[in-house]
Amino acid sequence: MNKLARGLAALSGAFAVAAACLALPAHAGDAFPSKPIRIIVPVAAGGTVDLVARLVAKGLSEDLRQSVIVENKPGASGLLGTREVARAAPDGYTLLAVANTFVSAPQFVPDAGYDPLADFAPVTQTCQIPMVLVAHPSVPQRTVRALIERARAHPGEVSFASSGVGSTGYIAAELFSKQAGIRMLSVSYKGNSQALTDLVGGQVMIMFDQVSTSGTYVKAGKLNAIGVTTSTRSKLLPDVPTIAEAGLPGFEDDTFNAILAPAGTPAAVVARLHDAIAQVLRRPETVAVLARQGIEVQPSASPEAFGAMLKRAVDKYRSIDKETARSGS
Repeated sequence: MNKLARGLAALSGAFAVAAACLALPAHAGDAFPSKPIRIIVPVAAGGTVDLVARLVAKGLSEDLRQSVIVENKPGASGLLGTREVARAAPDGYTLLAVANTFVSAPQFVPDAGYDPLADFAPVTQTCQIPMVLVAHPSVPQRTVRALIERARAHPGEVSFASSGVGSTGYIAAELFSKQAGIRMLSVSYKGNSQALTDLVGGQVMIMFDQVSTSGTYVKAGKLNAIGVTTSTRSKLLPDVPTIAEAGLPGFEDDTFNAILAPAGTPAAVVARLHDAIAQVLRRPETVAVLARQGIEVQPSASPEAFGAMLKRAVDKYRSIDKETARSGS
């Protein structure tokens, strides 16, 4: 072999090695997942976040042909499990299932330990859940307008229950108070179920809660539904008006659930997860199971679209007067 031939052969070999190296990331992405995936739920089992996460995990296990395990890691109002995922390897094998509290907590809880935008890669929203303003039957005000009038006439008298500062119910109440120009008394509990129990027992007057958990009490006559927080009526409570149409025009506060990965997770892996989760959510059986709970399946169009939605949510929560919120208005 002459020098020219040997040179061409060496050059050809170099190109082959380079091509193989360039092909490695794509091959690695195509191989995902090659081991079990964990979905961390930072709250106790039995709630909406847990229910949706388990439905997603079951579907992903079947579609990806890989084990997908849900791990409940409650503590510190969801902060412990959330921090764990923020520190996890950004490889797509540790995911986080959350609700609105994920976005709102850092705005109201000092030293939350994570940034919802900087520390996570958005994968997809999974669903939206209308919230409903419910009252104990002993509360004579049965409309949004009447409740606002009472709160204006007697500042701090109307008490509302929630699972703590930064929780979805707390934020809804603060947004309601801010927009209506009223001041209510915040009564915080360690969990949503405890808050709901005391509301049903008459220890507090009202509560903003998901229709998936309060709907049963409303239908049983144990609570009165005054209005839903979404821009349209809930399919689970079709006779209950929206708060906007019942006396507070423009009011809207949706509760969403979502799946995220640690920041730095490769875009190809995030896209793979997004598409797989969206496919699971669109299954007729998944839609039917969640619809019975008043939960509306709404996967994001893309990870980028979900990221933009998260940014809007952060901006909304930052708009609330933090000093007012922390004072337990």
